[in-house]
Amino acid sequence: MGGRELDFVKEAFASNFIAPVGPQLSRFEREFAELTGFAHCLAVSGGTAALHLGLRLLGVGPGDVVVASTLTFIGSVSPATFLGADLHFVDCDRATWNMDPALLAEAVDSIRASGRRVGAVVPTDLYGQCANYDALRAVCEPRGIPLLIDAAESVGASYKGRHAGRGGDAAVYSFNGNKIITTSGGGMLASDDEAFIREARRLSQQARDDAPHYQHSTIGYNYRMSNVVAAIGLGQLPLLDSFVKRRREIFSWYVEAFADIPTISFMPEADYGRANRWLTVMLLDKNASATPEEVRLALEAENIESRPVWKPMHLQPVFEGVPVTGGAVAEDLFNRGLCLPSGSGMSEDDLERVSAVVRDMVR
Repeated sequence: MGGRELDFVKEAFASNFIAPVGPQLSRFEREFAELTGFAHCLAVSGGTAALHLGLRLLGVGPGDVVVASTLTFIGSVSPATFLGADLHFVDCDRATWNMDPALLAEAVDSIRASGRRVGAVVPTDLYGQCANYDALRAVCEPRGIPLLIDAAESVGASYKGRHAGRGGDAAVYSFNGNKIITTSGGGMLASDDEAFIREARRLSQQARDDAPHYQHSTIGYNYRMSNVVAAIGLGQLPLLDSFVKRRREIFSWYVEAFADIPTISFMPEADYGRANRWLTVMLLDKNASATPEEVRLALEAENIESRPVWKPMHLQPVFEGVPVTGGAVAEDLFNRGLCLPSGSGMSEDDLERVSAVVRDMVR
């Protein structure tokens, strides 16, 4: 927090719009649409809810296969199971750490050859870096497969001059407490298709029919973002550029701080865009003097939190037996990666403190 968040919350209280709908919510949706370049946005309770709505409205259902990134957070893939669809995971490439377009083509052709329908492809913008949307779309579009971009981690990033998420049939964003801007919790579904967002809005409000009484012709969900939560988002939006600038500064600081240690490297930046550097992720060579887990525990001993790289979905117990195309790159990044403290509010002293522990472990 650091802008006018509390002012907007006070406005919501003063106007008595505490329930899900209200002027702050409408304004947040409108301003986020202006930020991203999408024509229409729907604010909901979380990024997972937005993905669920997006997949449902793209026609995903029982018997379909949803192809998704394996190197991601579970909220990116679990909504497919809500709809009775099956999953197929695809590895990332080393140049971007995002879904490999060549492996995607291999996966969807194999699935279709087996007689299965691919209901959607869901690539994740990993750690604030956009996937290669055009290359992924070149696979999906000729085959008639919808592309739903999980841009939960990439608010403020760009792809070929477009805001993150602009490149699919729809995109999903997250404002969870750990994201680059936050509403404490919440998400957004975005699309240029007005009818798509209008129906998503109806489904997010228990799918109530247009009638004076409570009438329902289909099953909906209680997914609407509250007006008070949206008020926090209004205060965060003007800070986004400064947050991205600071995250990128932090990334550069770490790179310079460890430049003399050849066993440390960092997540590369794709030449087609600008990452928001939501998290700074370092890799340790296999011959480094410490493992990522040993470094994590050393940081923890100093009351400094760090995190392993996302454990690939194809290695998760809950998805045992789910097919994966590739997988070795994601596994290697998981085994060698560590997410360093990267919060926008970190001071120079904070960074020095982290650096000292890492240097002590990795000489």
